[in-house]
Amino acid sequence: MRLAAIVVAAASVAGTAPLSAEIAQSSTNGFVTQDSAEVAASPMETWLALIKPGDWWNDEHTWSADAGNMTLTPQAGGCFCEQVPGEDRDDGFSLDGSVEHMTVVQAYPLKSLRMRGGLGPLQGEPAEGVLTITLEEIEGGTRVRWTYVVGGYMRYEVDTIAKAVDGVMTQQLHGLRDYLGPLQGSSPSDPGDAADATS
Repeated sequence: MRLAAIVVAAASVAGTAPLSAEIAQSSTNGFVTQDSAEVAASPMETWLALIKPGDWWNDEHTWSADAGNMTLTPQAGGCFCEQVPGEDRDDGFSLDGSVEHMTVVQAYPLKSLRMRGGLGPLQGEPAEGVLTITLEEIEGGTRVRWTYVVGGYMRYEVDTIAKAVDGVMTQQLHGLRDYLGPLQGSSPSDPGDAADATS
């Protein structure tokens, strides 16, 4: 997906994506989105799926239009990256590109993963984002909590970009949930549950 298309898609997603997440905080220089989901998988199964975003991330929110090009190295300094295959040229050359979505700053297998970086159109802004994902073993499966904290200067109206990012983040979490299978009988995402995932 080209840069212009990504910006347009992110700006309009608030009206199209399932918005069960919550914009927990918002100010003139940042915002916080939160969401949670319960999956019918053990913490081990959930962790192994989490670190393979190519299996569940939405293709529409990639730079290459194929989530299969994404990789995540779950260790401090590791990269949540994407390869962007080059287009075949008449002269036989095909130059691949690449994208660093986020950098891992904390990884506790089966428990939590924290990454730093601006996702989507935020990558082109000085604003910084920190995504904290925690796993909690519950009866019959695992509760996954996401908290994405964004702060700093950006050329977007905060309310507009916050709703867009909120929708995109929810979409990705739902992708992970659907890949693993939702826990039967679980209630819809409760954004407030993610409050204790920020520490």
